[in-house]
Amino acid sequence: MISIQTEDFDPAEEYSRLKEAAVDAGAIVIFTGLVREDHDHRDAGGSPVRSLHLEHYAGMTEKSLQSIVDEANTRWRLLATRVIHRVGELKPSDQIVLVGSASAHRQDAFESAQFIMDFLKSKAPFWKKQTTEQGSDWVESRDSDAEAIERWQKSV
Repeated sequence: MISIQTEDFDPAEEYSRLKEAAVDAGAIVIFTGLVREDHDHRDAGGSPVRSLHLEHYAGMTEKSLQSIVDEANTRWRLLATRVIHRVGELKPSDQIVLVGSASAHRQDAFESAQFIMDFLKSKAPFWKKQTTEQGSDWVESRDSDAEAIERWQKSV
């Protein structure tokens, strides 16, 4: 199941839903990502992030996320998945994303969750604008994000 939402989420509730949906699961991996105060600006001597505003294109974003989950299901034997991504105005330490994978074995759960997260971060159509004391700017993708995608493409 995929959700794009402004509301926060409860990882414990999402774990319970995955466990219920994934009958006979041997492993469930839940990843939650948080908004960081210390982003690229701070590394370059800038000020901390005050907020992060996320935008998406309804319909297109959900389709993109479903495609990522579908690909994960072709690579690993998954019993259930859960992806939540928040949009709107978020503050440092707010939860921004949840990826959950349930499978019979831990390796499938771990690898699929990482795959989904890597592709979500690099390929899903979200636009992020961060605000600091110095102003606002759009967040660019990082070289490390492209390297993560390349690693998965090599493992096909």
